Amino acid sequence: MSRAHRPQWSEQFLGMLEALRMPTQFQQGRRYARGGRVRSLAISTSVVTGLVVDDDGETYRARIAVRAFSAADWHRVERALAAEAIHAAELLAGHLPGDLDGLLAGFGLSLFPADLSEIALDCSCDAWHKPCGHVTATCYVLAESFDADPFGILAWRGRGREELLDNLRAHRVSAIGHVLAGAARQESAPEEPADFWTAGPRMSPPPAAVPGSVRRPDALLEQLDPLGLTAGRFDVTDLLTAAYRELSRPPST
Repeated sequence: MSRAHRPQWSEQFLGMLEALRMPTQFQQGRRYARGGRVRSLAISTSVVTGLVVDDDGETYRARIAVRAFSAADWHRVERALAAEAIHAAELLAGHLPGDLDGLLAGFGLSLFPADLSEIALDCSCDAWHKPCGHVTATCYVLAESFDADPFGILAWRGRGREELLDNLRAHRVSAIGHVLAGAARQESAPEEPADFWTAGPRMSPPPAAVPGSVRRPDALLEQLDPLGLTAGRFDVTDLLTAAYRELSRPPST
């Protein structure tokens, strides 16, 4: 999926928030956001914090909180992402997979809060209604940041960019290592040897030596045609003869 066809993460996030149906606060928040009143925005695990300057010049701290995914949740998600080459490639290229929501749904998770009960909004101002204009301004700037860097969404859910990418690489390397190890084991596994000792009829024992005869270990070599091979300055037949005789010597005591 090309970047032009990717979903706009800001639209998904703001669509959920605007279900609050508090037009006055959202109108004020949009005005603050467009006017550059949100002086800083910090995304950390579970909490986004914005510093917003009000019309009276006071600065207020707005916070937007969600539940971070557990370590077990992230382990399952990362393994699933690493298992799909296209997902891993997109993430390593700096993009979130367009169907990430679908993958998360398979684990009972969602990228953004599914409803307002899963998000907490707070501000240091004394306005009685929440969300106030400072919180909604922070929401709009946060939404824009998601389009600029969607990894911020994952950081909000508990997994920063570098940690996520490092874990994906580790999963990919581990998977490749298992494949290579399996292939190596298959190639190096010895073939089942034939049962040499029981295959076919038993051979008769060699006849006993005739009294007075001499059994020479190199006698077989004399029945062969000349090999015509040399090793250095020695004839191979001579070397084999010497070796056979040496091997037939009884061990010295």
